[in-house]
Amino acid sequence: MAEVIFAKAFRRHVDCPDATVPGATVNQAFAAYFDQHPVVRGYVLDEAGAVRKHVAVFVDDDQITDRSALTDSVGPHARIHVFQALSGG
Repeated sequence: MAEVIFAKAFRRHVDCPDATVPGATVNQAFAAYFDQHPVVRGYVLDEAGAVRKHVAVFVDDDQITDRSALTDSVGPHARIHVFQALSGG
């Protein structure tokens, strides 16, 4: 079971409580989370199921490398952190 944790900035726009979910990949963990909280999906993923441009996802301390299929591994006690990525200058 992995814990999905959202940054406070997300909470201004959508109700996205932290949750513990099953899954061996980010895709599986997100699918389990979005089953419980479907409105959050559109804030994190685009229409093709890829991570939105201005969203950053980390598994523990490592940023995911597969932003499209979300195949990055998730360990049994992993923490998946979801942040709004900052851009600009």
